[in-house]
Amino acid sequence: MNHRAPAAAPLLLALALVLLGSGCTGGVEGTPGAVGLRDPYVPGLGNGGYDVTHYGLKLDVDRAGRLHGTATITARATQHLSAFHLDLAGLDVESAAVEGEPAAVNRAGKELTIRPDAAVDDRMREGRTFTTVVRYSGSPQTITDADGAEEGWLRTADGSVALGEPTGSLAWFPGNHHPSDKAAYDIEVTVPDPLKAVSNGQLVGRRTENGRTAYHWRTTEPMASHLATVAVGRFTTEQSRTPDGIRLFTAVDPRSAAASEDVLAEIPAVLAWSQARFGPYPFTSAGAIVERTGDSAYALETQNRPVFPGPPDTGLLVHELAHQWFGNSVTPKTWRDMWLNEGFATYAEWLWAADHDDVPVGESFEAAYESDANWAFPPADPPAAPDLSDPPVYGRGAMVVHRIRLAMDDDKAFFALVRGWTEKYRHANASTDDFTAYVEEETGRDLTGLWDAWLHGGSRPAREG
Repeated sequence: MNHRAPAAAPLLLALALVLLGSGCTGGVEGTPGAVGLRDPYVPGLGNGGYDVTHYGLKLDVDRAGRLHGTATITARATQHLSAFHLDLAGLDVESAAVEGEPAAVNRAGKELTIRPDAAVDDRMREGRTFTTVVRYSGSPQTITDADGAEEGWLRTADGSVALGEPTGSLAWFPGNHHPSDKAAYDIEVTVPDPLKAVSNGQLVGRRTENGRTAYHWRTTEPMASHLATVAVGRFTTEQSRTPDGIRLFTAVDPRSAAASEDVLAEIPAVLAWSQARFGPYPFTSAGAIVERTGDSAYALETQNRPVFPGPPDTGLLVHELAHQWFGNSVTPKTWRDMWLNEGFATYAEWLWAADHDDVPVGESFEAAYESDANWAFPPADPPAAPDLSDPPVYGRGAMVVHRIRLAMDDDKAFFALVRGWTEKYRHANASTDDFTAYVEEETGRDLTGLWDAWLHGGSRPAREG
């Protein structure tokens, strides 16, 4: 018996082959953006094919920590896109639209695939800007890292706090969650009174209706998504300005207020001291969020407004404010480059101790050198993602910075070098290779031996090496 397909079948098959061959998906030309950016430590994080320029996040948070969110994402296509991906964990996606047209959404784990309607094909071409709106809801997850640390959306004694390094931001909003894709942000959070909502940047609006208040925060300078935060709680808040005009906003859990008062009063002095060493402050606002002791297990350099897990001491304040230059303004290209954040922030602590506590930098270097924990691996080559927050990234990273200073043997030139680094990569991304090339170009020296021994070496070098 001769079985024949219906007459339409060959035509449909031929059409499907044509569409696949041309890269079309659902009538949209182009090719899909890549899934993940192949980060050496978090390879699935981030997505290819577009660059986000602005996030508009509207979050409605109830007393149980459940949220309803609308994310308006403005991006520039870096290729002709037939589809693209967003990172999001746990939350339920209700709908998506691209350029006002409903878009198909598929989900696989922490990846959303957005397939725009054919009607918006022209806006998906390389170099064009397009806007995506995603509506979602649910109870955001707390993500436990391989090293046991918790990030994402953390429940606190009286609310919640979002901590994002390195992947936690995908627990509360969809986006391109890799440090190489920085963007401006508007974050509006509505919470029940008397709770308050604090985020990055400047408070540009507040409105109350039916016992709920919406707080609108704006960050105009580029920010990596892991540096975004939202803290909800019964905070005591204060606003002021430094003598040179930087806006200050602090939010403190009432139980931490008394023990935090003296240290937070030092913020203007720490910023002035830091500017003298690292260059102009790279943002228009600064401050701090101080949670109740036990609400989180670590401090984080969230942009403009670091989060502290209870009252900080001055050294920790210096460290997190130094990150506004190193990590927040000059942001790593990949997570392999994290030592550039932590090494410089740790070195800032050493510098502060020398200037204010009569502890010479050489003594801090010696203590770090003698600590076996700092020699577990090279700071620029951690073995795996969980090691990114281990001692070598901090202590040995700071030793690399000091070895550069010793090699230059000129403090004036050294601090000019540091200020030049923060100026050259202000609001940009930089890698270890960018840094070593910059130092050699500015000093006119071949420092291969220094990099091999202190930055990449597997064993403890001689002090004079």
